Amino acid sequence: MLIATSILNNSKVSETNEQRECYNPSHLTELVGRIDLSPNSVVKEAETAAISAQKEWTKQTGAQKSQLLYTMAEALSNHAEDLAELGSKEMGKPITEMKGEVQRAIQLFKYYASEGVHPDGDTIPSSAPNVLQYAKRKPLGVVGVITPWNFPIAIPVWKIAPALICGNSVIWKPAENATLTAFKMMEIFISNGLPEGLINLIVGKGKDVGNELLENTNLNAVSFTGSTGVGQMVAEKCAKRNIKFQTEMGGKNPAVVLNDADVNKSAKAILSGAFRSAGQKCTATSRVIVEEHIMNDFKKALQDEMRNVVVAPAEEGSAYAGPVASEDQYRKVKRYYDLAKEDGKVVAENSIPDENGYFISPLIVEGIGTEHQLWKEEVFGPLIMLVPTKDVQEATELANDTEFGLSASVFTNNLSEAHYFLEHTEAGMVRVNQETAGVEYQAPFGGMKLSSSHTREQGQAALAFYSEMKTYAINHGW
Repeated sequence: MLIATSILNNSKVSETNEQRECYNPSHLTELVGRIDLSPNSVVKEAETAAISAQKEWTKQTGAQKSQLLYTMAEALSNHAEDLAELGSKEMGKPITEMKGEVQRAIQLFKYYASEGVHPDGDTIPSSAPNVLQYAKRKPLGVVGVITPWNFPIAIPVWKIAPALICGNSVIWKPAENATLTAFKMMEIFISNGLPEGLINLIVGKGKDVGNELLENTNLNAVSFTGSTGVGQMVAEKCAKRNIKFQTEMGGKNPAVVLNDADVNKSAKAILSGAFRSAGQKCTATSRVIVEEHIMNDFKKALQDEMRNVVVAPAEEGSAYAGPVASEDQYRKVKRYYDLAKEDGKVVAENSIPDENGYFISPLIVEGIGTEHQLWKEEVFGPLIMLVPTKDVQEATELANDTEFGLSASVFTNNLSEAHYFLEHTEAGMVRVNQETAGVEYQAPFGGMKLSSSHTREQGQAALAFYSEMKTYAINHGW
């Protein structure tokens, strides 16, 4: 059993008797660990440690920063099995998916490590003679990182790695449901040479240490992933303080299936996008818009493919989907699930294991109107709705009928209609013949409308967020 507390300045800090127990969502009687919730005073200690560390870190060369990130990648690789197992037990993601998430985190560290020896600016021609003009990236300072529970390893790394390579230090607050995994990651990093105070883990509730971090800490930027409501609050607090912010929030992601699509391949991809991780992805498919002519064939393909969607305890290799992550999550998703069965017509649903866990059967329904709350609200669970459409133009209008705009897919072999959908869909990530969930780490990640604050994570875009440009001009003919 693991006991997690804050880690500051390479030392563990626990100044409170308040403690939270973490039970395995696949087996509710299995205690995974205990979490010591830290008081607000820990945040001030984190600020002091981060400011001090950043002053030294920014003096390091790009190659020296790179070496640390390569070391962190190797450290994760050496502990991949244990880390994946802990993450799976803590929040219920199938072990096969969690192992893949660890590998993604390793690749993210390596990707951003390479940036340490890449150009970090440009020369700019001057209109005046004898003037050398150039611009280059400079670090922001101390960055606050607030991460969710659904990707407890990859999302922290895709924020922390670019922040570090740009020369910043980090104060990291994970979700309570991912604290044990975060604590284990920090132990791994510290035992492999993480400089004192460069990353500071604070443990506690958002209304306590989270608000203290946002309101009273000397930060230069905040990167947040989580719910839309909390993200808007984060943006407001940061805007009032005139500090840089990045918020990745909700999604209500559509997949469109056109008449000429391969229904079997489309069904397989759509169910993967909808039901992997028990639908607990901001990029998960939740609305499936199908041309009327093939609706019956497509429903049959979905029903056939559902046989492969095995719901099982997260540690089982056969698990396509595991439980949802917590009791709160179970109650929320179950409410939507019951509403869908009451107001819609069931197309397919699966059985769940005879286990004491937070299991919810993947569900496909039809007959839900576009004014229904199931059409409008993010479920964040294994539920999709089928909606008919007459053509790609109407399908695109339906896809855009949401306050969110994160990810969208179209399934077709018609190049013209594929391009129409790509160009007219209001989403930050659009794909053809691929599921809505996921994006490669070297590509920009983010959405439109209420899905994002209109910056991008991952890829080269992350470097722009975690730094600021400074322009230089030297008159050498003085």
